[in-house]
Amino acid sequence: MVKLTPELIEQSMQYINPVRDRELDLRGYKIPTIENLGATLDQFDTIDFSDNDIRKLDGFPLLKRIQTLFFNNNRIVRIADGLEHCIPNLHTLMLTGNMIQELADLEPLIQLKNLTSLCLLQNPVSAKPQYRQYVIYRFPQLKLLDFRKIKMKERNAAIEYFRSQRGKEMTREIAKKVKAQTAGTAMDKPLTTPEERNKIREAITNASSLEEVQRLSKFLQSGHIPGEERMQNGSGTVEPMEEDDD
Repeated sequence: MVKLTPELIEQSMQYINPVRDRELDLRGYKIPTIENLGATLDQFDTIDFSDNDIRKLDGFPLLKRIQTLFFNNNRIVRIADGLEHCIPNLHTLMLTGNMIQELADLEPLIQLKNLTSLCLLQNPVSAKPQYRQYVIYRFPQLKLLDFRKIKMKERNAAIEYFRSQRGKEMTREIAKKVKAQTAGTAMDKPLTTPEERNKIREAITNASSLEEVQRLSKFLQSGHIPGEERMQNGSGTVEPMEEDDD
């Protein structure tokens, strides 16, 4: 198991892929947690995290350039809220071979308004009744699901089904599970507000050294925000901060 450090990011393969995107290859390191991505300096269109041990889709700083993420063959069971604030321009998300269980678990992805291609093959969720219909209904912007193009006929049928009594009942049941999950994770919610976390992400983007990126990423991961006067001086640059004692 390897920690995702700024040094590992710097040493990993970087290249222009066949679709002319700038790609960072982080495959096969057995990385358990997404962290320190501020060290990429938002220079990549695509990052490949396939064949690692990631359990939760979270830990992103603000990465406006990212359009494609590969997470094939990880151990993802949870998707964090608020991804739309970190990776707002994501259009392709590949999650083949993970452990996502419930349709309710997909709810955080709905806020990614530029997401047009999603793959959830070989996840337990893809075997749920009405799985494809539900995803098509809840993701109106999606064009490709599990490598199959979404046709207008399919979309209209999904809308019609979820307007029916049976469909409405299913939607209500899923909404209850979402609410229960939200209540269940309230204890480990970050202590910061979304606005404060966005400030940290912006600071990571503007950081001028790997040390600053590491310090700020640690705050973002923990949910603690440093004193604003320490995080940013009058010139808008990040000042060195002392790390909290363990």
